[in-house]
Amino acid sequence: MSGIDWIVLVITLLLIVVYGLYKSRTSRNLEGYFLSNRNMPWWIVLLSIMGTQASAITFLSAPGQAFTDGMRFVQYYFGLPLAMVVLCITFVPAFSRLKVFTPYEFLEQRFDVKTRTFTAALFLLSRGFSTGISVYAPSIIISSIFGWNIFYTNILMGGILIIYTVSGGAKAVAYTQQLQLIIIITAMCIAGYYIVHLLPANISFADALHVSGASGKLNAITTGFDKDGFEWKDKYNIISGVIGGFFLALSYFGTDHSQVGRYLTAKDSTQSKLSLLMNGLVKVPMQFSILLLGALLFVFYQFQPSPVFFNKAVETKSYSNVYGDSLKKISAAFDVVNDKQRTIAVDYVTALENENDSSVRLKSELKQLNTKADGLRQQYKSVLKNADASADTNDTNYIFLRFVMDNLPKGLVGLLIAVIFLASWGSIAAALNSLASCSMIDFYVRFKKNKNYNEDEHHYKVSKWFTLFWGVFCIIIAGFANRMGSLIEAVNVLGSLFYGVILGIFLVAFYIKKIGGHAVFWSAIISEIIVVILFVLDSNNIIGLGFLWLNVVGAIAVILLGTLIQQFQKKITA
Repeated sequence: MSGIDWIVLVITLLLIVVYGLYKSRTSRNLEGYFLSNRNMPWWIVLLSIMGTQASAITFLSAPGQAFTDGMRFVQYYFGLPLAMVVLCITFVPAFSRLKVFTPYEFLEQRFDVKTRTFTAALFLLSRGFSTGISVYAPSIIISSIFGWNIFYTNILMGGILIIYTVSGGAKAVAYTQQLQLIIIITAMCIAGYYIVHLLPANISFADALHVSGASGKLNAITTGFDKDGFEWKDKYNIISGVIGGFFLALSYFGTDHSQVGRYLTAKDSTQSKLSLLMNGLVKVPMQFSILLLGALLFVFYQFQPSPVFFNKAVETKSYSNVYGDSLKKISAAFDVVNDKQRTIAVDYVTALENENDSSVRLKSELKQLNTKADGLRQQYKSVLKNADASADTNDTNYIFLRFVMDNLPKGLVGLLIAVIFLASWGSIAAALNSLASCSMIDFYVRFKKNKNYNEDEHHYKVSKWFTLFWGVFCIIIAGFANRMGSLIEAVNVLGSLFYGVILGIFLVAFYIKKIGGHAVFWSAIISEIIVVILFVLDSNNIIGLGFLWLNVVGAIAVILLGTLIQQFQKKITA
């Protein structure tokens, strides 16, 4: 990066930190540190909810996801608006009425302490691992720019986040996310402008969409059906998106304290509901736009020279060993294909404009060239893996970053890099705050015996220690995240291992009054085992089941098993 980029990057990041610490002045007690004294307006809560979702993973990995797999990932969010409505009808009123710190307090009142503890433990496990992956995302940037060891980069990035989050608490998180999102949305719009602007002069935005569609990247709606019927293994289609996405969103926003903790900071239940409903309206278009960047980026590299591999640090290292000649040969073959792609893409656009029948043939040729290019990329990655077995050869997370570094003007590179840092800081800070809150409320305060000290001051200090602990934990997890492929997919797969079961517990709590604590506790344990077994079988291709369906299976299993165990328990005690 240039000197101007560094100045823009540092000033932007310092502005956020100073603003957050300035806004973080609050009461030195649990309600002040974790819930901002419950006095936040709906629009701040909305931005905080969106900022918690929109991590660096969203802006790093989502464009790469669309670049490689098209826009069908957007269907993952189709169940979200409906989930927001259900939350506003049932979950929010209950949490607001009881004035809970975490949603798991409600479970003790409805069931018993063991159900509350088990559910809180599932949350800590799932959110702790997911946040570790989120720490890894901004480390990719530093590692890619400087070629630093990713392990030490994780420590650096995580350390900055720990200082920031421990100092500020929930109020700092909420107010900084407000400013972060404004900068992020502005910067992503600028990136989108430059992707189109840097296309050849005779290629318009509409032309770019035609080429993207011809290449299969605008597949925002897919049915999941093929000639053999519904493909359960298909991860993203409208059916799994609406049904599986609904269950996942309902669990994430209704039972995951990293999100529940955001709208518990609102002034009242009306403000909480308004923030959630607006989130349901805004999230799908926002994610669509980010994925569209990736689809357009694919078109950009149809008309401009494309890297065969996007992680420059790994590539440079491998060129210096005995495999360098093999990599150069594959790269040269790829350049030939890339040149042909450019010629065919231009001819295809011209044929469309002239309404020429040759457009059908050219579209087919373009698809064949794209398939050939993908094959050469896979060969290249195989050689990279032979050159260095420890190398991360999945470059999906580097595609958007490589475009930014190679093509944007000085100053804007620094701003876009700052954006990815800001997104990371916002989501990780909120997650660490929620992890510490759950640890403090559902374990430390719930089970402690000695109360002979200043409660508020002591709890405030212990809360900061819990924040520090979870920060260190997430740094450790980040050290293992380089084998997870697309980070945005990895986070959602990980969440699906736990969210269905957690949601099932809450659905029983709200809607099935006849099931008691003992029955729901054991049904949840058995259901979690079932979900993990299904995931392992699916990972080893023994069965075919997209990960979104794990949320449905987990929730339904808790309800059915809970009903059976409750009936069995009644017969025994009768």
